[in-house]
Amino acid sequence: MSGLSQSFGWIGLGLLAAVSAAGVAIFGSIGLEKVPSALATTLRSIIMAAMLVAVTLATGQLQSLWGGQTSIDRRAWVYIVLAALSGAVSWLAYFAALRSGLASRVAALDRLSVAFVFVFGVLFLGEQHTWRGWLGLAMLVGGIYLVVAD
Repeated sequence: MSGLSQSFGWIGLGLLAAVSAAGVAIFGSIGLEKVPSALATTLRSIIMAAMLVAVTLATGQLQSLWGGQTSIDRRAWVYIVLAALSGAVSWLAYFAALRSGLASRVAALDRLSVAFVFVFGVLFLGEQHTWRGWLGLAMLVGGIYLVVAD
């Protein structure tokens, strides 16, 4: 994917991620009409895993890992596992929320993750932000409130 990040840059990839996330909310909401949320999340994860395996095979990354040219240390594994577990809980909750809530409201609440990342980045990663960043955070949270409380 490094070629993709060089072609699009982080802003282009961020926008692609946002549009794709919108697709998850819309397609997921429609797909959940007659399917239990945990089953839909599981099927989605299997399809995602197949796509990711195909991408890592096509780019040679998986072969590099299997061949020993790439190694993943224990610390990286711990954080990869924690990220995977966090993602699984997030998607189980997200799809369960989509079954009973409006897609726009569920997606808005889900975007509170941006606020959590902002604050956790300060607390755990030592990130620093200017007053503009903090103002943006307040506006984001206020905007989410307005969408959800509609």
